[in-house]
Amino acid sequence: MTAPTPPFRDPRLPFAKRVDDLMSRLTLDEKTAFLHQFAPAVERLGIAAFRTGQEALHGVAWMGPATVFPQAVGLGATWNEDLVRRVGEAVSREARAMRARDERVGLNVWSPTVNLLRHPLWGRNEEGYSEDPKLTSAIATAYTRGLRGDDPAYWRTAPVLKHWLAHNNETARDTSSSSVRPRVLHEYDLRAFRETVEAGAVAGVMPAYNLVNGRPNHLSPHLGRHLRTWTEEDLLVCSDAGAPSNLVDSEHYFDTHEEATAAALRAGVDSFTDHGTDSSKIVARVRGALERGLLTEADVDAAVRRQLSVRFRLGEFDPEHDPYAKERDFDTPEHRALAREAAEQAVVLLKNDGVLPLAPGTRVAVVGLLADECKLDWYSGTLIHRSTPLEGLYERFGADRVSFAEGVDRVRLRTADGTFLHVLPSDDVPDGARAAEGALDPALLAGRTDLPPLTTDATGTELALIDWGEGVLTLRAPDGRYLSVAEDGYVRASADQPGGWVVQETFRLEPHENGHLLRHTGTGRPVQVAADGVKVAADDADAEVFGLTVAERGEDAVTRVASAADVVVVVAGNDPHINGRETEDRTTLRLPGQQERLLRAARAANPATVLALVSAYPYAVDAGTLPAVLWTAHGGQAAGTALARVLAGDVSPAGRLPQTWYADDADLPDLLDYDVIGGRQTYLYFEGTPLFPFGHGLSYASFGYADLAAEVGDQTVSVSFTVTNTGEVAADEVAQLYVRAEGPSVPRPRRELLAHRRFTLAPGASTRVAFEVPLSALAFWDVAHGRWRLEPGPYALLVGASSEDVRLSTTLTLDGEPAAPRPVGERGLEAADFDEQSGTQIVDRTKTAGDAVTPAAGGTGELLYRACDFGTGVTRTTLSVAGTGTVEMALDGGVWTPALSPSAPAAGPYDYTELDGAFTAGGVHDLRIRLRGSLRLAHVGFSG
Repeated sequence: MTAPTPPFRDPRLPFAKRVDDLMSRLTLDEKTAFLHQFAPAVERLGIAAFRTGQEALHGVAWMGPATVFPQAVGLGATWNEDLVRRVGEAVSREARAMRARDERVGLNVWSPTVNLLRHPLWGRNEEGYSEDPKLTSAIATAYTRGLRGDDPAYWRTAPVLKHWLAHNNETARDTSSSSVRPRVLHEYDLRAFRETVEAGAVAGVMPAYNLVNGRPNHLSPHLGRHLRTWTEEDLLVCSDAGAPSNLVDSEHYFDTHEEATAAALRAGVDSFTDHGTDSSKIVARVRGALERGLLTEADVDAAVRRQLSVRFRLGEFDPEHDPYAKERDFDTPEHRALAREAAEQAVVLLKNDGVLPLAPGTRVAVVGLLADECKLDWYSGTLIHRSTPLEGLYERFGADRVSFAEGVDRVRLRTADGTFLHVLPSDDVPDGARAAEGALDPALLAGRTDLPPLTTDATGTELALIDWGEGVLTLRAPDGRYLSVAEDGYVRASADQPGGWVVQETFRLEPHENGHLLRHTGTGRPVQVAADGVKVAADDADAEVFGLTVAERGEDAVTRVASAADVVVVVAGNDPHINGRETEDRTTLRLPGQQERLLRAARAANPATVLALVSAYPYAVDAGTLPAVLWTAHGGQAAGTALARVLAGDVSPAGRLPQTWYADDADLPDLLDYDVIGGRQTYLYFEGTPLFPFGHGLSYASFGYADLAAEVGDQTVSVSFTVTNTGEVAADEVAQLYVRAEGPSVPRPRRELLAHRRFTLAPGASTRVAFEVPLSALAFWDVAHGRWRLEPGPYALLVGASSEDVRLSTTLTLDGEPAAPRPVGERGLEAADFDEQSGTQIVDRTKTAGDAVTPAAGGTGELLYRACDFGTGVTRTTLSVAGTGTVEMALDGGVWTPALSPSAPAAGPYDYTELDGAFTAGGVHDLRIRLRGSLRLAHVGFSG
């Protein structure tokens, strides 16, 4: 007899019932094993092994050749949800096709990144979409819908949003804490996640490495309090790599890994990414936590249930019903065309005094360190096709009309005995980028040891020296290979490009005696010349002292070709693996010095100099002396072709900046200042003059705006206007709608994006653009009452082509809920619900929930709470505090009360005591509180 089909295998049943049945059949040990990223098979039930996590930020990454689309920040610059949805579809189709031939390819994709691009020096700027939560959520929603597919039951891939929460720094990223006040939390950081999750195409989130308000994100109470209330779907929370161990090892938040693992699981982490493919440590920690009573089987069940829910949605248990099971679209003509379209739409024309588009027959000099490069980043796949700006311009204008100078310094390195570093020839220099074979963790790929190390001889080898800024440089052999150091410590010309988790292709030239030490940055060790070849030395005592012989300065080569051309295109920017990447923030907005010198040389030789920035982040450049400036993110496989088509006018540029381009480093807040309101950050609050504003981007056409109409309904504001192409070429325009509260009771944005639309218009054509904006989009988080509130009064609606290029405006007066004073006489005050602060930071009240406030660095800080209603009167105050220090209070601008302080030092930061003191107040007043020392203030109560 045939055994009956178990209910979990019955596709007629709802997924939830099937998960219930499967859960009932699994043992506790089997369920515990599922908690690691690499969940083992359960052969007795016919359940296959499963892993969470497949990088797919702008194409399937780390698994070999795939279609490579523009970086995420470039997709954000398109301001085009339809395009980004199609990119997501293509990526998910390729993931399915790649999995069909390689089961290591996962369908639980860890993309997109929705961290807001609050600070342009963040090393991972390339991974986000925008500094604005509305634009970020719109683009992220489009990408996740493409990744998910449109079947009502089954998902093509299951996207996980990164990185929860308030994460914009690589500096001390696993130990730094983001101080996030409630208004910033709700109006800014949570918002991008919330609107994307509510759209219904998200399978989960990944917590970030950092802490928020003193508590590690892998213990975030907001996972349960907010995230899981936004959807009825089971959301899978996957830890970031190594983060569970960080709770003990680097953050010292717990004494034991059993405590840490239990706390993370109870907070809502469902899958632990730790120790690579070795699940034994996590399994042992969970078992230890169970034995100690730190966890219950119900805690384990909750996490496993959410993982199984995703696996069922991916069709794992119903291959015959899964509409995506036979997906085989990979590197199709449609995907190639889409990659080019995305790269074209990502180009932003920042300035144009008429030199662009280039006229037919123009003699073009293409110069710069990125002119003949198609750079990849850490989350790229391996290129199948590639195009550089030089190749694109060759193709478009013809090789006889295009000249080239890379602008590298060509040098030889002389040893103390008068010989020079020499690269031995090799017959084995295969093509193909690092990690072309695919690797679940490319950080584990080792450098090549099969090529001969460098030696010395009388003439040496001329090397291309590129200075990427901060004193970090690369050296390239004539055959195009970069000098690199492998595990055996020898220096070889072996790398296609700089890359890897620890880049082994970067060096520093450090002045020493009458020459330089050549220090390898990956190992921190200097280079020496030994009898068996050139290698890194054990210490500086064995280092070689090199002299630098310059055969040609890059500026000279640039000057030579620039002076003979009609127009010069300087292609400048960054290498995504150097000076600004995951694990490393930038230190300045300026271009590296070598690239600034090349730009000056080109401009001096030829005033018709166009700067094309190809970068993962904004730069502060002197645009005033240049007739044209463009920016594009690293644009993937079609980057060069796309840029050439825009320069030639085959495509009118219509990308828009997804973040503010500041004019100077002095305009930037501290990297760790997450208070966008108090710090006046991003276009929402910045009061200075940017180099280029949020939403900025020019066109080869011109557009007129007219006939603005706005009407307030019960729940929405209807806004419409007409846009006309008044230019001579067909082009895209991006119409943008902003709002500004006039005369608000609390600081509100200078302007805030409500809606946008990208569309194409032929010359002379018009279109009516209409938006329906929910009134809730105009509300703010009222800290006085802990909820959203729409304030009554006038609101300016601003329509235009950027946040500063406003073409039409009108003012509406809205009904709303008037401000009400804080009922502090009845409820007291939560310390973190301040209106303004100086010199304080928010910390964790307990290890599981709640906030407290403490002076920064043990100094002095002040808190301001406006319009506090003390009712008919109070005579005493009770303060919940921990630590040591003092508290003083004052009404309005009055005198401070006598300082209160704990009578004895607290045993720990979470051991709270009640301070009781005299305090007389009645009616409504502003309340000021001053803290000194390491005191933590959690709550203030009033009585009497």
